[in-house]
Amino acid sequence: MEREGVEYIFGVPGGPLTALFEAMQERGRIRLVLAKHEGGAAFMAASYARVSRQLAVCCGTSGPGATNALTGVASAHADSLPLLFLTGQVGTGVFGKGAIQESSTFGLDLVTLLRPVTKLSAMFTNAERIPDLLRAAIRAATTGRPGAVHLNMPADMLRQPVRTRVLKAARDQPSAVLDSVALERAADELTKAKRPCLLAGHGVALAGAEAELLQLARAARIPVMTSPKGKGVFPENDPLSLGVLGFGGHERAENYLQSNAIDLLLVVGSSLNEFVTNAWTLPITGPHQLVQVDIDPTMLGKNYPVDVPIVGDARAALSGLIKSVSGSVSRDFRPFDEVRANTPRYLAAEAIDSDAFPLKPQRLMMELRKAMPDDAMLFVDNGTSIIWGVHYFEIRSPRTFFVDLGLASMGAAVAGVVGGALGAPGRRAVALVGDAAFAMNGFEVHTAVDEHLPIIWLVLNNNGHGMVRQGDQLMRGRDLGASQFKFPLDSAGVARALGARGRRVTTAVELQQALAEAFAHDGPSVIDAVIDREEVAPTLARRVQTLASFMSTKRPSDIRSLIGG
Repeated sequence: MEREGVEYIFGVPGGPLTALFEAMQERGRIRLVLAKHEGGAAFMAASYARVSRQLAVCCGTSGPGATNALTGVASAHADSLPLLFLTGQVGTGVFGKGAIQESSTFGLDLVTLLRPVTKLSAMFTNAERIPDLLRAAIRAATTGRPGAVHLNMPADMLRQPVRTRVLKAARDQPSAVLDSVALERAADELTKAKRPCLLAGHGVALAGAEAELLQLARAARIPVMTSPKGKGVFPENDPLSLGVLGFGGHERAENYLQSNAIDLLLVVGSSLNEFVTNAWTLPITGPHQLVQVDIDPTMLGKNYPVDVPIVGDARAALSGLIKSVSGSVSRDFRPFDEVRANTPRYLAAEAIDSDAFPLKPQRLMMELRKAMPDDAMLFVDNGTSIIWGVHYFEIRSPRTFFVDLGLASMGAAVAGVVGGALGAPGRRAVALVGDAAFAMNGFEVHTAVDEHLPIIWLVLNNNGHGMVRQGDQLMRGRDLGASQFKFPLDSAGVARALGARGRRVTTAVELQQALAEAFAHDGPSVIDAVIDREEVAPTLARRVQTLASFMSTKRPSDIRSLIGG
């Protein structure tokens, strides 16, 4: 792991892991980041991998230590992040005897349990083979479409001597995969197109291809929209930006796609899933050509028939198109200009400047954007936080917006921001989270205190699960009584008890002051912002319609009538 450049292992200790911590202490090169829960450790590792684009490692002891981390590992795998999960195990000599927390094939079988949510899951069964198995796991995690891997470590295996030999880095790999024949065809179609459009997904971020995307868009004069998870790969203050397509997205992107003006849609690094396509209701296919680039061939044509499928790394594909498409191409920008001129950037834009009480979430997002440096990182949790962040927070620099949407787990950003901050030393990190999400992993604020990280948690306090409550009201016409806290959660008070700064705010002026103080502080801060819980997040009604169609036998027209749109 030292040869792979691993700096941290995020985790919680336990008896079967003792040999690992002894080795780390003796060598002094890899440091444990002591999380408060194994799930938090896995989310930290995932965000570290997301920000640094390097292998991240987390660990948990046998039995419950490993199962606690399962959601975070599955989340990393769903978002194609290179993560190595190390789990402890009782000694092989007591397999099958009922040892405490035994997790072998005789008890809770961790190797089998982790297999569906990893690219590789295996147990050390021979000490001499440990280096080779470790290298194979790291190669699996970091090559092709990245993902999580799992290695289960019996305690006695970690203490057996092995013959010393020089180990090469596991990630030595050939140049990026690319179907050059298909790329040449795509370049030809792109050159001939009069009104092309580019949809950039999370695969662009995974490939580190933001610069190539910007260069191609400007050189070939192509308007760009991003998927919700791909938000941040293209600057939203660029004249060619249409914003986000799909969940929490922008009307400009959707209207331009639905205008039937485009003659070619180039999709790079997106599987065109539910969140991007409004549950596959948008005209991704039509009279226009569809060109799709993905490093995973199973994603090509998964949801829509493709005219030109390209198996390839996003960075290599974009670089190839830059070389093939010149700036002298002929483009018709009239439909694009009309959409930009006639479609407001934001829904409910009047609330952005509102001084109303309780605090409007739109005003909160505006104040956050004003307070944050352009290169500061925003980690957005699940719930209405996603919609407020995706729709209202303008991204101006690459690698500054991060959201876990593969598994869409609540609490991911609450803990994950700690790993993200460690993955980008010197950059400020902010987590935009709901109070219900903060309740899940809020004790990881103490990990930030331990590490003395200048992180800000901005908690949207609507006294519970706001998206669920609003969804129930939209779908059923009433609050079902399953989403609200009976006693308000004092996130600021929790922060102070954990050694961080904590402040509750209820007005825009108080928020401005709290943000200024937090950014001036060199340690962790929690701002508990009481927001208007009746303010319905933009595009939520559409999401409710999608859920209703999944769960109901009603016709689509009946569902639209049910939610009033």
